[in-house]
Amino acid sequence: MQAQLSGESPRPGFVPADYAVFSSMLLVSMAIGLFQALKKKPKDACTDDFFTGGHSMPAVPVGLSLCASFMSAVQVLGVPAEGFRYGLKFLYMCLGQSINSVLTAYLFLPVFYRLGITSTNQYLKMRFGRAMQLLGSVQFIIATLLYTGIVIYAPALILNQATGLNLWVSLFSTGIICTMYTTMGGMKAVIWTDVFQIVVMLSGFVAIFIHGTVLVGGPVRVLEVASNGSRVNFDDFNVDPRQRYTFWTLSVGGSLVWLSMYGVNQAQVQRYISCRTEKAAQWALFVNQVGLCLIVSSAVTCGIVMFAFYNTCDPIKSGRISTPDLLMPYFVLDIFQTYPGFPGLFLASAYSGTLSTASTSINAMAAVTMEDLLGPHLRYMTQKKLMLVSRGLSFMFGASCITIAALSSFLDWGVLQGSFTVMGVVSGPLLGIFILGIFFPAANKLGAFSGILAGFCISLWLAVGSTLYPPSDETMGVLPSLAGECTSSNMTQSSKFNEDPHSISTALHSKDQGGLLNFYSMSYLYFGAIATSTVVLVGLIVSYASGPTKREHIKEGLLWWDLDKKKVEDPSEHTKFQTTNRHVKPIPFL
Repeated sequence: MQAQLSGESPRPGFVPADYAVFSSMLLVSMAIGLFQALKKKPKDACTDDFFTGGHSMPAVPVGLSLCASFMSAVQVLGVPAEGFRYGLKFLYMCLGQSINSVLTAYLFLPVFYRLGITSTNQYLKMRFGRAMQLLGSVQFIIATLLYTGIVIYAPALILNQATGLNLWVSLFSTGIICTMYTTMGGMKAVIWTDVFQIVVMLSGFVAIFIHGTVLVGGPVRVLEVASNGSRVNFDDFNVDPRQRYTFWTLSVGGSLVWLSMYGVNQAQVQRYISCRTEKAAQWALFVNQVGLCLIVSSAVTCGIVMFAFYNTCDPIKSGRISTPDLLMPYFVLDIFQTYPGFPGLFLASAYSGTLSTASTSINAMAAVTMEDLLGPHLRYMTQKKLMLVSRGLSFMFGASCITIAALSSFLDWGVLQGSFTVMGVVSGPLLGIFILGIFFPAANKLGAFSGILAGFCISLWLAVGSTLYPPSDETMGVLPSLAGECTSSNMTQSSKFNEDPHSISTALHSKDQGGLLNFYSMSYLYFGAIATSTVVLVGLIVSYASGPTKREHIKEGLLWWDLDKKKVEDPSEHTKFQTTNRHVKPIPFL
């Protein structure tokens, strides 16, 4: 089948039908944002509605929004490529995500929801003081800016490689569009656009899977080729931490990476506390889990179909593309040469994921800045002025994300590894601090600061070391592939995929390093787990050595163990900006 297609004259980039599909997605997203912004009268607008949807959102749209936020263009590009190179065992990521959803729903969500806080870092102030709140806020903003920058850059790379559209034009258009509707519509615009965008993402994957499977010869043929190529490999229980993906890295390391994203990450917590009740928030997490598994399964399956399609002519080994991140766009343009509109659907799918993630991040960073950093200075400001500040912050962070995205073009990481590494390095230590505060009454301020410093240092050390001394394909467990039946037309068909000097690439090495350098070869999914464990361990040691906190000195509602002792105060009595006529009540915890 590959040989048949390669004989056809290639269709260069997009045609008008593709741009029409792509533009329709952008217009619908903008329309949803405008609708949410205009349906509420300006005099009725308030920051609570802007950041948490007025705590009135139903579970299903919130769950789909939770799912869309971290299943971005990073997944559209990265997960199929990982399925192509590592096989079906990547589906164990769904197990790690499921563990995360259960832990978040029953351990972390009840604490945050009953406290009624808008920013998770407000918890850090109640438990460890103002300084820890500020540290948590700064770390969250840094991590989110870096993560969002990578996510914005990914579809810009697709546009550039697939259509020749200038990388910087596509990059800036991504950031500007999501900044506009997030600034205008707030949390409700973010959630409802996410619902539409996740439908677009799934539609793109389904179209690619169905058409690719038909071209290969049907599902049975796909499985046969995948099995012969060692891609049906659910029995990989190797405990070697240097193996990039095994049952253990994906279930243990993966669950802790996702827990740092969902359990304590402001972008996600802000969404599920926007639900009407705590039970609805838990249901939202479970709806999110179904969506996550659907998208990951669809993406991995597309990767397997790609492998079956290119089983005798690996595009990477043959030199047709320069990096695994370009496998998916190359495959789409290859199989849909004579089907105008479908490449546009794929691009819309990737772009939808990016818009959902970027808009969520912008809104979350604005909320953290309002509640944690500017709160003491905004106590008596009117709601009209608070809304202006909120929208101004959203615009500022949108511009910052665009800047970071431009800088992301110079990273030597794959998009999936790059995004997860950022989360592991910065969010891993923050998860450790929340675990200390919520589950260990003895933890004190000195222990918390010592723990987060140690956790951040070790995770940063691992990230830098793994970047400077990346492991070989053999060490990571990349599965074999063939490139012996590539025709000359195949070799030149997509030479434009190799032209961009800014393409994100993964370094390849012929042999393993030894000694300490072997430690840097550890799977990136373990970075967050090591950071979190370091924070908890060091924090407890220092706390007990310096004098543990007495349990009676901790306010009720801050420990998970005490949630059933007494009903926590009404959320309205806590940290939200509240109005009495035109003025705002002071914030008790600031």
